Amino acid sequence: MEEKLKLTIAHLYPKLLNIYGDFGNVLALKRRCEYRNIDCEVVSVNVGDEIDIEKNDIYFIGGGQDKQQIEVSEEMQNRKEVLTQAANDGRVFLAICGGYQLLGKYYQPHDGEKLLGIGVLDAYTVAGDTRFIGNVTAETDFLEPKTLVGFENHAGLTYLEEGTVPLAKVVVGNGNNSKDGGEGARKNNVFGTYLHGSVLPKNPHFTDYLIKTALEVKYKRPIDLEKLDDTIEMKTHNDLINKKY
Repeated sequence: MEEKLKLTIAHLYPKLLNIYGDFGNVLALKRRCEYRNIDCEVVSVNVGDEIDIEKNDIYFIGGGQDKQQIEVSEEMQNRKEVLTQAANDGRVFLAICGGYQLLGKYYQPHDGEKLLGIGVLDAYTVAGDTRFIGNVTAETDFLEPKTLVGFENHAGLTYLEEGTVPLAKVVVGNGNNSKDGGEGARKNNVFGTYLHGSVLPKNPHFTDYLIKTALEVKYKRPIDLEKLDDTIEMKTHNDLINKKY
């Protein structure tokens, strides 16, 4: 009898970091699992909750404003050891905007103290003077098709250090800092991005990459995902390629 596959998604701090409807990413992961008869459980992890490193296969964290980031930054320091262990074990992480910043080393706002991240990405962020708002098209070197599309809305300038590479190369938009051409970050199975939208419904190939990777880490064998009809999703994706705000 064929083994029943299952994934557990830990949605980190959804009450604080969900400013641009980032829950749509969790929903995309869950639905694309269910379409393939893969069991998928979503566990909300809020401030004060313990994190079950043995159970969770995918960790998702969304974006928020500075006030919420401060609270989450403090909480994540209390969970730094377990989250770092999960990342080192190859668990999949997807972080959006403010959550992305907190997976790096720190975020320095204009006013106030530096917000510490957990450092699973070799990156740091400083507050900029210009807010980047608009559509983004970027190209990866690990997806097929290569393109990612989404919508950026951030003033933080993120810089990557040795050990972490950009998630993608900017074609249209600003990306991490508008200077070095990178968008997002990637280290092992940890992914950060400034793309809202929500990003995963508009990029089903990226969604499937995360699902496949998480399954292969969990079950320690190659996994072939059933192909889905992505006609509508890819029409949306293709309509947004190279589209400026």
